[in-house]
Amino acid sequence: MFDHIGFGVSDLAESKAFFLEALRPLGVSVVMEGPYGVGLGRDGKPTLWIHETTETPARLHIAIAAQTRAEVDAFHRAALAAGAKDNGAPGLRPHYHPNYYGAFVIGPDGHNVEAVCHKPQP
Repeated sequence: MFDHIGFGVSDLAESKAFFLEALRPLGVSVVMEGPYGVGLGRDGKPTLWIHETTETPARLHIAIAAQTRAEVDAFHRAALAAGAKDNGAPGLRPHYHPNYYGAFVIGPDGHNVEAVCHKPQP
């Protein structure tokens, strides 16, 4: 449904570094950057935009699709290494559906960032 999403962060450099490290295992990189902020995405398309703001950002839940459960695991490790707080270790969440495999972390501005794979284990 969404083409892209954008939100403000309190420290653009810190958030850029966090999202780059945390989402690298999912194939996400900087796609565009300028005075309007930083666009992160895959295959040359920015889907996550961040920009610096002095407003207190509302906390969001952001779920990024992973292709494999191993990518979810790698995201969780990378996010913690980037300074995130654990908000749910990688694992099945059968209360969502039988193959919902996700991991959750809290990023620099308190956003709940998730990587999720909906595919069954091969």
